[in-house]
Amino acid sequence: MCYHSGMTDIENLVLEDLRHIRGALDHVRDDIRELKPRIGNLENQYASMSNRLDRMDLRIEHIERRLGLQDA
Repeated sequence: MCYHSGMTDIENLVLEDLRHIRGALDHVRDDIRELKPRIGNLENQYASMSNRLDRMDLRIEHIERRLGLQDA
């Protein structure tokens, strides 16, 4: 009978640990759900800025060519 009682205690400890792990995973899942849209926004902003910089670079090259300021 003591063996069964001991196993029950161990099972209860394992179940308690598993519940704690499940709760921690739920928090991580919630954090990831919150971060995904924010990362998407940052990616879009980066792409937009990169495109604008590329266009500005082309415009500057064009201006330099017209003014004869470009290196050979």
